[in-house]
Amino acid sequence: MTTRTILTALLVLATVFPSLAQGLRFRPDGTFKIAQFTDTHYIHGDARADTVIKNIRHVMETERPDLVMLTGDVIYGKPAEQSLRDVLDAVAAFNVPFGIVFGNHDDEQGLDRAALLRIAQTYPTNVTRTEPGIHGSSNYVLTLARHDGTDTAAVIYAIDSNAYSQIEGVKGYDYVRSDQVEWYRRISRSLTAANGGTPRPAYAFFHIPLPEYSEAVADDEAPFIGTRKERVCAPALNSGLFAAMKECGDVRATFVGHDHSNDYAVLWHGILLAYGRYSGGNTVYNDLPNGARLIELHEDGQRFDTWVRLADGQVLNRATCPDSFLRK
Repeated sequence: MTTRTILTALLVLATVFPSLAQGLRFRPDGTFKIAQFTDTHYIHGDARADTVIKNIRHVMETERPDLVMLTGDVIYGKPAEQSLRDVLDAVAAFNVPFGIVFGNHDDEQGLDRAALLRIAQTYPTNVTRTEPGIHGSSNYVLTLARHDGTDTAAVIYAIDSNAYSQIEGVKGYDYVRSDQVEWYRRISRSLTAANGGTPRPAYAFFHIPLPEYSEAVADDEAPFIGTRKERVCAPALNSGLFAAMKECGDVRATFVGHDHSNDYAVLWHGILLAYGRYSGGNTVYNDLPNGARLIELHEDGQRFDTWVRLADGQVLNRATCPDSFLRK
């Protein structure tokens, strides 16, 4: 490894140091649990949103996660600041680090994403930030230390999937832009270099599903676990993030929201493409009782477990990746 490569790797590790300051490390038993809440679509003062807070409290009290990831469309009405604080207050009450990636509706309530990010950063347990100079307002990396704190055992990429297409003649949702893809490549390669050329197990969280979600679920040879009640609402254009993840060789799974009536996971070319469970109330369309997706990582990086917990206490679709998704 060259001196320049070492210095670059150290610089990358320095940029993710705030996550270590939040105590993001595997438990003594070698596990690390993440609760994914998605599409809470919260509106301050709207009784239809009350179930959101109840859902968060139930999941947090029952599962006791090590990290919370909110994967977009957190709020769905004005006043934007109070709506966001209602949700973040419910999470912060458990003194657990939390991160956010914004969805296409978050900045439609009177505050832009930069303002919403500043609100999140007033919370001591917040780990959300963003990489300056590239598209989006919630692109960042978190590193998870081994249980003894000696080294990085896993990596989490938070990626802003933007909102709506900005290209004339192309309708629908935006895509992860090329500068964001290159940012991911740079960070991934630097972390791999710092690990002697071996990619560290990584997991990515964003709001809008990639086009590959459509391809995967259409493939009869790709087993999936969970509920599918609507088509994949992916961008019309593919900017190559999935291909970059395959080339870098580190990402084991992606977790998204956006489609409220889907909560399935499908293994596609060795990467698990998973939806979170809709976590909101009746402020917007929904066909599934609300809940959250849980992801339990293992320090050895050989596997991870995932399941859905509903607000009423039910647990659905426990699976181990990759074993549960392989044909016998």
